[in-house]
Amino acid sequence: MGATGGDDRRTVTGPRKRSVVIAGHATSFSLEDPFWRDLGEIAARRGVSRNALVAAVDAEREGNLSSALRLFIRACYRSGEFGREGG
Repeated sequence: MGATGGDDRRTVTGPRKRSVVIAGHATSFSLEDPFWRDLGEIAARRGVSRNALVAAVDAEREGNLSSALRLFIRACYRSGEFGREGG
């Protein structure tokens, strides 16, 4: 399924189950590794934990959490908050 290649952010493997705690309740969602890494970097840039960032997206979402997180990350790229790879 996925290619090898170290930390090549363009390498996409299938979604993996992720677990977080939101408002004291464990929840899980599926997200590919590149999106998970981006989510961690966005959280670090904002000075919040990944769980806190997921909770913020969860509070505003329409539809399922996995899709909402992917769209949130895409919006961060499009807005310029999270620059393009390699530049």
